[in-house]
Amino acid sequence: MFSRTIPMPEAVPQKPSQSLRCLAWKRLKRNKLAMTGMWIIVVMALTAIFADIIAPHSPYRQIVDYSNQNEGFTGSVLIKQSTGGYDEEYIPVKSWSLSGDTVHYVDSFNREQSIATAGLVGENQDDWYWKPLFLLGTDKFGRDLLTRLIYGTRISLGIGFLAELIALTIGVTFGAFAGYFRGGIDSAIMYVANVVWSFPYILLVIALSLAIGVGFVPTFVAIGVASWVDMCRIVRGQFFSLRETEYVEATRALGFKAGRTIFRHILPNSLGPITVIATAGFAMAIIAEASLAYIGIGIQKPQPSWGSMIFEGRINVSAGINIGQMIYPCICLALAVFGFNLFGDGLRDALDPKLQK
Repeated sequence: MFSRTIPMPEAVPQKPSQSLRCLAWKRLKRNKLAMTGMWIIVVMALTAIFADIIAPHSPYRQIVDYSNQNEGFTGSVLIKQSTGGYDEEYIPVKSWSLSGDTVHYVDSFNREQSIATAGLVGENQDDWYWKPLFLLGTDKFGRDLLTRLIYGTRISLGIGFLAELIALTIGVTFGAFAGYFRGGIDSAIMYVANVVWSFPYILLVIALSLAIGVGFVPTFVAIGVASWVDMCRIVRGQFFSLRETEYVEATRALGFKAGRTIFRHILPNSLGPITVIATAGFAMAIIAEASLAYIGIGIQKPQPSWGSMIFEGRINVSAGINIGQMIYPCICLALAVFGFNLFGDGLRDALDPKLQK
């Protein structure tokens, strides 16, 4: 008898399994508009973080003689030692010459003046003579527009982030408790949410801002307290559907407390919708901050804010003088909102398993 060896079939190599996060990231990368929005957000975030390094001037430096200058204007100033409590003072000049220890110059009003070099900053010409370049021009106080736009990015993104953090904390907590416990807790929380929802959003933000005060902290607190209802409703709906699943029933059978079931088992499975709503809320918070600054009850002058810059530049549009003072902050505001909306839409599609190809 001859034995016959039957060849064994070759094992088919299995592809390594991928996490949901990895699959969502791959779907997000295929969405060009979403990636465009993400890069807009990244660039603005880096601009806000490194504003002190990127900005060519101080956002508060005023050279009044150079007010409302157009793009690309280059000045000529002598830097004088301050006697009024400031670090230094600036003397705009049309021309100047050095004679011994005295600088003779012609000021902005064509008056011939002179000043001793001992009264100027530093020891040589490189220290006390400066030719500032204003790439986007200046405002009515002679402050650099580009610098104020850069620092305005820090204000807008900072307030948007902190306001959305408050909205997330309140909305997720209330929504989780309402969706998990139901009954009287759900009725009480939704009653409060409906009362808040009955007020127009921007009017509620204005009312809270007037009640709390003006400035950086009151602004993001007012916006955050007025913005939690959408998040609460979304989280509540997610908990309604997830609390009846088998793994949640298993946590009850094992005797886990409600807090552990809510925050360690149900909430992580609701992060997709929460993330999408958070990106949209970030954009709304930026708009709300600009609106408050525009009407003068948000960020206070001289702090740079896109809303206050738009308010200050509105007169220039009708006068036809340096209209960029209003146009540039409008563009920055539109780009920020556009970026967050694009990224939020792409994130929603990426986190939806039904759209996976």
